[in-house]
Amino acid sequence: MRRCLLPLAISAVAACSGGAPTNEAEPSALVRMSTAEAAPVEASVQIYGTADAGASGTVILTAPEEAVVVAIDAPLGSAVARGQVVARLAPGPSASLDVARAEADARATQLAYARAQRLRADGLVGNAEVETARAAAQSASATRSNLAYRARGLMLRAPAAGHVSTLSASLGSLVPAGTPVVTIVATGDLRARFGVDPALARRIPAGASIRVTPSGGGAAFTVPILSVDPAVDPSTRLASVFVRLPASAGIGAGEPLSGTLALTGAGNAPAVPYAALLDEGGQAFLFVVADGVAHRRDVTAGPSDGRRVAILQGLRPGERVVVEGGTALEDGMHVRTR
Repeated sequence: MRRCLLPLAISAVAACSGGAPTNEAEPSALVRMSTAEAAPVEASVQIYGTADAGASGTVILTAPEEAVVVAIDAPLGSAVARGQVVARLAPGPSASLDVARAEADARATQLAYARAQRLRADGLVGNAEVETARAAAQSASATRSNLAYRARGLMLRAPAAGHVSTLSASLGSLVPAGTPVVTIVATGDLRARFGVDPALARRIPAGASIRVTPSGGGAAFTVPILSVDPAVDPSTRLASVFVRLPASAGIGAGEPLSGTLALTGAGNAPAVPYAALLDEGGQAFLFVVADGVAHRRDVTAGPSDGRRVAILQGLRPGERVVVEGGTALEDGMHVRTR
């Protein structure tokens, strides 16, 4: 706001007679006033953010053992249903060697068990030797079954409906055990992260909500705030506000969003029409009228809804302020009301 000096309508009556002193009426200005009232002011703040898959909405499929990627059934960006095959793996060299060893051990111990049974029938060995052979055969068979089960797990399936957001391995690549191969973002489990001024983050009340507008032109919707993280991001210098996005909004992970955050000032702070607020060199001020005289008052402005503004410091409820004609005033000037 720039303070402009306008011509004053100053009425002066002069009388001059034979060198007698001149009497002039004091200058006055024609203004309109309003009373400061203690009332909450709701201000709307525009904020920006992006959609992000929540921790529970991101699923990483890993190789259960060393394996080779032999097929990718769902390329990057593909929509997948629950249980759908996303990628197929085959045992790698080490895993194949383990399977071969397990097969050989299972056959050998089974033959040894059969031989021990025959020897016992001939009275050449006792029950203890037969029991030892049986236990070895069972252990080798369990190892072989476990490796076979792990081999069946080399077919990676989507645990939930969603879309493929990351493919960390290419066709034919050898991946060690535990290596991420595919990342799936589940449908309907997205949240949004909005950046806000740290000072603003501290003023967000419990139960506040954000009016979210998708960048793709979809219908706007209102969602409650999940949490506020006051920690400042070193790259953006902003704090973070999180909300959950409904599945019906059709928003994808990474989509930019804009939001409107409504803030309500303290109910005991006086509020005045926005037109009463003036500015000089970055200092907000207004004129308070008492006994027909205007006095300049430096103030600290708070939230504003475009019509009214809350005054956090410098004004008391019930005081009369100038809302029209203030640009023509000087401190201590008399005023007349319209």
